[in-house]
Amino acid sequence: MILVDGQPTDSVDARDRGLAYGDGVFRTLRMHVGQPLWWRDHYAKLADDCAALMLACPDEAVLRAEVCRVAAAGEGVAKIVITRGAGARGYALPPGQAVTRIVQSAPLPAYAAAAAGDDIAVRWCALRLARQPRLAGIKHLNRLENVLARAEWNDPSVVEGLLCDEGGAVIGGVMSNLVIARDGELATPDLSQCGVAGVARARLLRAARRLGVRTRVERLPPAVILAADEVMLCNSVIGVRRVARLDDKTWPPAGWTDILKTALYEEVD
Repeated sequence: MILVDGQPTDSVDARDRGLAYGDGVFRTLRMHVGQPLWWRDHYAKLADDCAALMLACPDEAVLRAEVCRVAAAGEGVAKIVITRGAGARGYALPPGQAVTRIVQSAPLPAYAAAAAGDDIAVRWCALRLARQPRLAGIKHLNRLENVLARAEWNDPSVVEGLLCDEGGAVIGGVMSNLVIARDGELATPDLSQCGVAGVARARLLRAARRLGVRTRVERLPPAVILAADEVMLCNSVIGVRRVARLDDKTWPPAGWTDILKTALYEEVD
């Protein structure tokens, strides 16, 4: 089911600025028995991202009701898209513009199902992410870099690709955030220049603090990733998954994925 401004339809105005310029933000949520997981975190991040782009964030109760309305009875995925709405041609912000909100559901992808297992194979991507601090961390609609990076492979055994920025620092996966374990500590890439700061990443960092595990947010070159004790990827749909293979590099389990997988779901709405 798809709702546009609360009405069942699969159409938007051809002048919508989300379509014309990628002028908007989105969130992807995992659904369980018709309810969104980690709703408070997702709505808080949506509100922050809207504020960063000077968008009016929809009312929380209205948005949650629409998410639950489109949800299937079992497991699934819901997506919220907020655009600046329809406007005249040109980049200038239309005054007093009402946002367009789109809420839709989809089945849980095979790679996110429990039967898929916790260990995944990933690869390096050739594409380099451009640095833009003004948009760093925001889950905005301009995702062409991710589209082109994902087009680099079609091997179904490879679940994800790792992206570096133009300076060679590892930023994360095409659809996920990166966390590594080394010497009893956790580290995740600095996303102050580019990349998306996901809800699952934020929850893992919060969980690590509860567990008394030291965390670092820092520049991570590829050599540091390859030397890690354990490499993990996370997002709101897959949770946390252990990278068992990165191209020709393999890692045996070091125990961190199991610890963080449990901690990730301990704090619920």
